[in-house]
Amino acid sequence: MSINSERDIEANLQIGPTDIGMVRIFVEAGGVEIPMDFEPEEAEEIAEEIRAAAEAARIVAQGASKGGKGKR
Repeated sequence: MSINSERDIEANLQIGPTDIGMVRIFVEAGGVEIPMDFEPEEAEEIAEEIRAAAEAARIVAQGASKGGKGKR
């Protein structure tokens, strides 16, 4: 599976601080639970990557709406 592969899977995502000072990203899908704990600095790096991806997605969407490349 790659970033551009679509799947019809529902998942729940929760993000929050733990009682020991970590940031937890908790994913639950199809009866599987995946808790991922990160140091605050790591969580900030992840947040920056998400922001950068959102900006890149906006650029792609704007190009698609102007007759550029569409959804693959």
